[in-house]
Amino acid sequence: MSDNWLTAGGIVALPLFLFSLIAIALILERLIFWFRINNRQGKIVREVLELYPSDPPRAVQLLRANSTLPIARIFLEALSRDRPNPEAFRLALETAAQAEIPLLKRFNTVFETIISISPLLGLLGTIFGLIRTFAALKIGEVGGSNSGAVTQGISEALVSTGIGLIVAIVTLLFANTFRGFYLRQFAFIQESGGQLELLYRDRYERRRRNV
Repeated sequence: MSDNWLTAGGIVALPLFLFSLIAIALILERLIFWFRINNRQGKIVREVLELYPSDPPRAVQLLRANSTLPIARIFLEALSRDRPNPEAFRLALETAAQAEIPLLKRFNTVFETIISISPLLGLLGTIFGLIRTFAALKIGEVGGSNSGAVTQGISEALVSTGIGLIVAIVTLLFANTFRGFYLRQFAFIQESGGQLELLYRDRYERRRRNV
């Protein structure tokens, strides 16, 4: 087997190598994205929910200072409206949450494509390798001048399959991790949004009684 796996993997090794580079770049971007969210948002949300009943402007100011967080943008979308009724406030929260979904699920389609195509490319490389093997193999010849071509064909078949499976498996592991982050994040948005909605309803009712 050649020391260079790009050569050993045959013609399909190059697209698989490009897929692996794309997957690595997107995985790093998503890891940084989710680390920033998970590291900051819990504290910010707690502070906002504690501040809002007594000092709404300060709570809004805190949200604006952290507007890079999806949950902060969702809260701001509702709190920035001019004294909406509770139903309109809830609708604003839900609409803003839906608007954040594409960002939270970013690159999912690319991950799914890489996971689906990589094993198929590996299988295609296997077929090419077997074709080369049988083309070089002659009945009655076990060794001889064609043994190198036979070995190369078998190597291409095995290496291409291995590369395709490795790319797909690694990408699948991270894609499932990011899917779990998304599900937990969406549940957190719903829970936090519900708590803010209750605080707003209480404030709205008090304001109505005082009018």
